[in-house]
Amino acid sequence: MKKIFVNPYLRYGSILIGGIILGWIFFHSSPSIQVEKYDHKSEFAKNTIWTCAMHPQIRKTEPGKCPICAMDLIPLSQSGGVSADPSTIQFSKEAAQLANVRTTKVSTQNPVKEVRLYGKVQADERLIQSQVAYIPGRIEKLLVNFTGETVRKGQTLAIIYSPELVTAQQELLEAAKTKQAQPEIYEAAKEKLRQWKLTDLQIIAIEKTGKVESNMAITSTASGIVISRRVNNGDYVTQGTVLYEVSDLSYVWVQFDAYETDLQFLSKGNHVDFTIQALPGEKYTGSIVFIDPSIDPATRIAKVRVEINNSAGKLKPEMFASGIVKSALTEFRDKLVIPRSAILWTGKRSIVYVRLPGTDPLFKMREIGLGPQLGNSYVVTDGLKDGEEIVTEGAFSVDAAAQLEGKPSMMNSSGDKVSSIQGMDMPGMDMSGTSDKVKMDQQVIGVSGNCDQCKTRIETAAKSVTGVLSAEWIVETKKLHVRFDKTKTNSDAVQMAIAQTGHDTEKFKAPDEVYKKLPECCLYRK
Repeated sequence: MKKIFVNPYLRYGSILIGGIILGWIFFHSSPSIQVEKYDHKSEFAKNTIWTCAMHPQIRKTEPGKCPICAMDLIPLSQSGGVSADPSTIQFSKEAAQLANVRTTKVSTQNPVKEVRLYGKVQADERLIQSQVAYIPGRIEKLLVNFTGETVRKGQTLAIIYSPELVTAQQELLEAAKTKQAQPEIYEAAKEKLRQWKLTDLQIIAIEKTGKVESNMAITSTASGIVISRRVNNGDYVTQGTVLYEVSDLSYVWVQFDAYETDLQFLSKGNHVDFTIQALPGEKYTGSIVFIDPSIDPATRIAKVRVEINNSAGKLKPEMFASGIVKSALTEFRDKLVIPRSAILWTGKRSIVYVRLPGTDPLFKMREIGLGPQLGNSYVVTDGLKDGEEIVTEGAFSVDAAAQLEGKPSMMNSSGDKVSSIQGMDMPGMDMSGTSDKVKMDQQVIGVSGNCDQCKTRIETAAKSVTGVLSAEWIVETKKLHVRFDKTKTNSDAVQMAIAQTGHDTEKFKAPDEVYKKLPECCLYRK
């Protein structure tokens, strides 16, 4: 044996023969055992619908190339689930979690509309009085020298030298000598002095002393704060010239700006809870006493007035205020209320996805009717029932799956044809009711603004343009997300419409005269 393994040819030959024998033992199958072969690939291809990721309207029963863009077709669904309703969209539990799909049961409520208002503190116009000169003359001395000074009723404001006053006093003294013979002239002389606001005691003193006064004191007819000084020492004034304007600030107005779309929810007597920006932590409550019957054509707002007691003097004119009015919508009592995030808008249609009963997530599109917006929710007028479960988060993910499967979706109400991606032809869409073919575009446009009033104004202006299907302005990012029909409008038309309401866009600047009429909270230029 040793001699055999010493020979290298014999050694390698033995190893080769041994390997062949072992391979035959381990891999040889008995002829009596038949292994059934199953072609999984053929069965999968037979039961799968193939589509194109770029053109989901393409449907084929076997893999291949897209006839439009030549991309490889992909399987439409591999879940294997079969639903009795072909318009439903089925998710696996894992897919629903990955898509962050969340649902909520809807219920009836007594909706309350919260209207947010912004405005400023203003002086009560009824408590503003003008202090005037009753006689012509020259200002000898001003005893109140600056705006903001507090005055009281009867306080002397200024001293006036008046030649006409001297003449009138001399006429009185002459008439007093003949008052028995000519009482009418005497009374006329006295009445002339009374019209110049001389008192009866002053007139009697002039008669007794026979002394003529060349200067006259102008006294205040009201208590308050001097909000305007119109004259200086040495000025010549005529009868009726305004010297000062005095405002009593014990009561003030808070003038709020109400957008025209919110006026339907406001009425006299509504309670307004508001805060003052300069007085953090202080809360005030008042009632609406007046709503301006006209709307400013440039800013589209109307003034809403609240009267407030200011005996402590904390509220000062021109302070910024923000308030909330909670208006009960009695005409929508016991109606369903759903979150805003559950709704998908497309043209005139508003849709939600309803989860059908069952263990696996199964959704179906439902077109609904909407009432007024309640902050981050909407009133539903029809299309849903109490207790139904709807998608409140991840609705776009569910809709995207419906579009890929060629089922009814926000872009395709019938489900027989599926729309394509942004900027491409969309056959079968009925967005406006007048066209069978729409060229869609979606853009993000930078628009300047500050608050919720700006949001309402910007979105309303964008939606007023013919061909705009949806518009949403995000306050935090200052970006407007707009979708429109390219055959009817374009980005420039949308931006121009927004600029005309007072908001600068990426391409157009708002006219200065319109911008200056915006409420104080909406002014964004530095």
